[in-house]
Amino acid sequence: MEDAGGREPGVALRGTARDRLGVVRVAVFTGSRSGPPSHRSAAARLAAGLARAGVGIVYGGGHVGLMGVVADAALAAGGEVVGVIPQHLVDDELAHPGLPRLEVVNSMHERKARMAELADAFVALPGAAGTLEELFEAWTWGMLGLHAKPTVLVDVDGFWQPLLAQLRRMVDDGYLDRRRLDALGVVTDAQGLLAFVEHYEHPARKWRKDPLPPATR
Repeated sequence: MEDAGGREPGVALRGTARDRLGVVRVAVFTGSRSGPPSHRSAAARLAAGLARAGVGIVYGGGHVGLMGVVADAALAAGGEVVGVIPQHLVDDELAHPGLPRLEVVNSMHERKARMAELADAFVALPGAAGTLEELFEAWTWGMLGLHAKPTVLVDVDGFWQPLLAQLRRMVDDGYLDRRRLDALGVVTDAQGLLAFVEHYEHPARKWRKDPLPPATR
């Protein structure tokens, strides 16, 4: 049984990290392929670190790639893991068989909406097109005022540096407000993620009746 916020009444805030941060779950976006060993190790450390801090993980529900690495590491560390997966991927036998909680939805759109509902922050580990799509949708929703949750890149081996360079180019060319980019977290581990979330201040939404003055560069 879940409450109106999508959480079971029995899920309590455990430990100082949750009490201080007010974060119950983090949505993790990452690849369905494993990538290099350093990426697998970083994903496992992040998941285990979040579990030890009492922060649950919401992810795409698969057993493959870095998705599976994240789920396995969090479960092994005693953490809460919630999978959300569309039926067609269950039919393709990609669902993680060891999850205590797996929600099956009808479409990819429902999957992303449900993950956003369950999560208190969004985190992107290395991945491909699907990871980018999930990341940018969550970040954009925040810009539009649809939520006030942090969005964070976990930068493993400089993986996200080319993307950050492109985003800085968008700022320089006037397409992206610098305050939006400054609000996008860039960390390397669970400790950095928790610290960023602890001090996060969500910027005002993009479209307002009283527009913000241009950001200084």
